[in-house]
Amino acid sequence: GPSALVFSRQGLSPMARTEEQVNNIRKGAYILSDCDGTPELILIATGSEVGLAMEAAQKMCDKKVRVVSMPCAEIFSTQDAGYQQSVLPLEVTARIAIEASHADFWYKFVGLDGRIIGMNSFGESAPGNVLMEHFGFTVDNIVATAEDFFTE
Repeated sequence: GPSALVFSRQGLSPMARTEEQVNNIRKGAYILSDCDGTPELILIATGSEVGLAMEAAQKMCDKKVRVVSMPCAEIFSTQDAGYQQSVLPLEVTARIAIEASHADFWYKFVGLDGRIIGMNSFGESAPGNVLMEHFGFTVDNIVATAEDFFTE
């Protein structure tokens, strides 16, 4: 089958994945990190934001957090309902999507009760790390956003 060697300018840390996770990449989304039992919170991320989601989940080690890597939302949306439910169970409404892109796209995955850490504007100019902090793409902001679910 097709193969690729991909490099990133973002200095991303490689993530260990099981064979099942690697196989599920082709399904558009998969569980990268999970908890025992039903999660209290699901973090959904793609690209460089996956590392932020993993760090935030580690900071919330006293909570049941699932991290879902979603490299291709369009492909995930074509999967059967059983697979989609196994990754994003409908009964878990505490969800946060983290994506350095326009926020509106992600509502179909977080639902009406979910939160999105994304962008709602265009054209800002500054060093990347300054913009990431400005738009809330930090572990501390993800954890603070998650706390809203646990205090409601």
